[in-house]
Amino acid sequence: MRTTVVLRDPAPVVPLRCTVTAATGVIEARDVVKVFVARSERRRRRAFLALHDVNLAIQQGRFVSFVGPSGCGKSTLLNMVAGLIRPTEGAVHYKGRAVDGINTDVGYITQDDNLLPWRTLLENVEVALEFRRVGPEERRDRAHRYIGRVGLDGFEHHYPHELSGGMRKRVALIRTLIYEPDVILMDEPFGPLDAQTRVILQDELLRLWEGTGKTIVFVTHDLVEAIALSDEIVLFSRAPGTIKHVYPVPLPRPRDVFRIHADPQFPAFYERLWRDLKEEISIVDLEGAVHGNR
Repeated sequence: MRTTVVLRDPAPVVPLRCTVTAATGVIEARDVVKVFVARSERRRRRAFLALHDVNLAIQQGRFVSFVGPSGCGKSTLLNMVAGLIRPTEGAVHYKGRAVDGINTDVGYITQDDNLLPWRTLLENVEVALEFRRVGPEERRDRAHRYIGRVGLDGFEHHYPHELSGGMRKRVALIRTLIYEPDVILMDEPFGPLDAQTRVILQDELLRLWEGTGKTIVFVTHDLVEAIALSDEIVLFSRAPGTIKHVYPVPLPRPRDVFRIHADPQFPAFYERLWRDLKEEISIVDLEGAVHGNR
């Protein structure tokens, strides 16, 4: 049966089963299936079903996180929105149109900062505006404003190798935000960082996002991070990935990510998320053990 999950304003803390609806969003996945085909060592083709029957609608202005076991297709769906890969069946729509090529209208931040090593911090922040042929004076003014907002004043003329990991992540973040895309895709952007720096950057991300009306789709394996940042959390099943639940996050905004555990609604909500995720992880581990003993 075809189902569509629609992400709306927060509701009571009940995991939502997929329900049929005609509502649309800025991002829509419609009956998405993705099969990857690879060659084995003996040059035989092997098919891997990554996503199956994925239907999802994300509304403008929401912060939505994808969580699930490794290999469940979270990043695959993100890459479809960016136009980096195409569904085997079904379609991904962006602002009402099927994504059939590179989607230059979205911003995309990955685990790697991808800074240009031959350019200074300031020049890296400006690069997206250069591509859009923004004039030098406006480009420089906007870059300085964003650099100031993340506390990097004084480092404008430093090169990437002279910056810490956290500083480089800040540069990658504002380099994307500066050209003001309506949708920002983030694939585990804080994953490689230490715990302290992660929380600081989560706080900065919320401060930069709140009130902008931008949509963020965020992939993470960290449930606490997902709760601290999100309006809704989409839980994927084990591979072949499909949507198991969508949770509206009950914690009010604005949020204090440094004390998120102290929110009275946090413990029960975290336990519910972990229970459902653990089911999928346990099945993956069990299947791996069975195959390994063959």
